[in-house]
Order: sequence, then C-alpha cells, then structure tokens
Amino acid sequence: MDRRNSKNVTIIKRRKVVAAGHHGGAWKVAYADFVTAMMAFFLLMWLLSVTDEKTRLGLADYFSPTIPIYSTRGGGDGPFAGSSMFTQDVLSQDETGREGDPAAKDDADDRTADDTLWDIQSQLLGASGDAVEADPLLKHIRTRVTDEGLIIEVFDIEGSPLFATDAATANSILERLLAMIGRVLSRTENPVAITGHLVAEDTGDGRPDPWTLSADRAQLSRALLVAAGVADARLERVTGKADRSPSTETAADWRNRRVEITLLRRFDP
Repeated sequence: MDRRNSKNVTIIKRRKVVAAGHHGGAWKVAYADFVTAMMAFFLLMWLLSVTDEKTRLGLADYFSPTIPIYSTRGGGDGPFAGSSMFTQDVLSQDETGREGDPAAKDDADDRTADDTLWDIQSQLLGASGDAVEADPLLKHIRTRVTDEGLIIEVFDIEGSPLFATDAATANSILERLLAMIGRVLSRTENPVAITGHLVAEDTGDGRPDPWTLSADRAQLSRALLVAAGVADARLERVTGKADRSPSTETAADWRNRRVEITLLRRFDP
C-alpha cells in the first residue's frame, strides 16, 4: 500500500474522572482526630472530678521534672516500719547534671511533709470507707489536714460516750481508741497537741467547772497516748477549751464533746 495515500488515524483516550477519588477521605481523618481529642478532654475532666487533691498532686508530681524522685522500700526506719512512697531519696537533675531549682526543692519538701500526714490519716481510717463499716470504733474518729497539721477528732456518738458523765474518767471505748491512735502516732516524730472540748449542756449551775473538766480530760488522753507509745517529750501542749470551740453549728451536738489530737507540722529552722 502506498503510504502517501493512507490517512492518519487519531486515537483519543478519555479518562473517566471520579469526583474526590483520591482526597475524599481527608475530612474523615480530621474528624477522627477531633473526636479523639474531645474524648481525651472529657476523660480528663472526668478523672479530675473523681480524684481527690492528694491523687491530683501525685499526678502533677509525676510529670514535673523538678521534683525529687521518690521510691518505695520496706524494712527501714521510716514512720511506718520502712520508708513510705513519699520518702525523698534522690533529687532529680536537669540536663546539666545539677540539682533542680532550689525553690522547687523546698516546695517538694513541703509536699513530702503533707504526704506524711496523709499517710497517717490513711493508717487511722484504713484507707477506705469500708473500714468504717467494719470497725465501729472508727465512727468516733474524724480527721482533717490543716495548716497546723493533722487534726484527729475523737468524739462522742449517741449511745457511746467516751467519758463518764461530768468526770475525767475514760470509758473502755476511749481507751481502745487512744491505744490505736497512739500506736500509729508512735511511729512518727512530729510534735503532738491535745485539746479537750465539751458541749453546752456540760456547763451551768451544779456542773463541774468546764475549763477544769475539759483540761482534765485532755490530760487523761495524754496519759493514754503515752501509755500507747507516744513519747511524752513530743507533747507540745495539753489544753482545755470548755465549750468555746464547737466543731458543728449545733451547740448541743454530741460530736462537740471531743478530744482533738493534732499531729503538728515540723518546720525546719
């Protein structure tokens, strides 16, 4: 065939374009990232709402690079027959190999002292609400940590008084309570303060002098704690406040008839 007489053949290829064929899933990735971030946020909010201050402090300390490193070990001479998880052993170091910020170290030392008070509180209350149900003695105890230290309130409940009426004579339940508290406090070195309190109905005509009675009950509590192992040299003060410092808004509340035992904070000179 003569090529000069042949016609040029043109081949046309048409592509079928599918909309968003390659980039249509990008929004799904972005949306998945957004949902994941929101889930993490609400999970964080939930964790913050169900944890106490001590737990949040522990989480913050874990992620802080300037706080001391803590360890747990047993068999030592710590407050509870071995160093607690808050015992300071090693100071964290920065990338230069030097100790962390001295101000941060002081803050960490303060937190360590606070954590020791929390440890003692857990020892007294069995670390859970179930312990209160298992041991009726614990219904007589309420604890709180303040700027002064750990305050342990030992109070009357209806039908179970701690002292004989109008006298500085301990009932058996008070002896058992202070024996238990004394064993725990004997493992620490913090100073101790004891204060006796009365209710409004313990005062008035024909009743013993309220100041003397509350002070005598505090002195009796001191003797019971010393017998349980608390060194007498650790007693910072023993006082009676009559009915002048109720712990509840109702002056006649049984809980106002109490003995407060305070494990005082120790401040370095």
